[in-house]
Amino acid sequence: MKILNWNVNGVRARQAELQEIVERERPAVICLQELKASPEQLPVWVVEMEGYWCYWHGGKGYSGVGLHVSKALCPERPDFHHPSFDFEHRLVTVHLPQATIASVYVPNGGKDFDAKLRFLEALDAWADAQQQDGRPLIVCGDLNVARTDMDVHPKERKPRVIGQRPEERALLERLISRGLDDVQRRLHPDDAELFTWWAPWRNLRARNIGWRIDYVLASRALAERASSCTVERETGTSDHGAIVAVFDVPA
Repeated sequence: MKILNWNVNGVRARQAELQEIVERERPAVICLQELKASPEQLPVWVVEMEGYWCYWHGGKGYSGVGLHVSKALCPERPDFHHPSFDFEHRLVTVHLPQATIASVYVPNGGKDFDAKLRFLEALDAWADAQQQDGRPLIVCGDLNVARTDMDVHPKERKPRVIGQRPEERALLERLISRGLDDVQRRLHPDDAELFTWWAPWRNLRARNIGWRIDYVLASRALAERASSCTVERETGTSDHGAIVAVFDVPA
């Protein structure tokens, strides 16, 4: 089962790039963040992506998430849900036989850091409830927190900058402790150059001076069956790289 996760930073601006990576990878599940568009603003081919059950959850010009499931994986349209703490079109989930999958866009926190912490706390409580119910879980998205200093290029490390603060890192660790595993880090434990976001100036992306703030978190039994989890740094013009994760489970 292949999962594509990507903060597109404006889906209308990345239409051709999204089409290219979907056609190339043919993922079973597609998780998108920061759509910056309502469903009514999207072209028909995006709204009705061929071969997928599509769910778009967004508003004009800000935030927004998408979650799309291959019809080969799920012959009947699955039920998509929003936990009660969802706001600003930041979260959508779907229950599949293989796992409950979430596409998440955590607030940056620059305008309201407390709101970011509240969202992370609610996400942690929701993940705990899923695990208590015995449901395998995969959380994909832009979580807007660099997990450790290794997840930030040395030139970008600033202890009190939002995204690197101890309070938000502690909440991310608590979320992961709910029976989840950081799939990228599990497969690449010593890679200090594994980043997913690069500030759009000074050629930082080409120089790979970035942060790792996008994740695929999976229940440990699923994480143990992950065979690859790569960042497509050379793909697309978003300031985030797409993540492609492959799990050796029936699709």
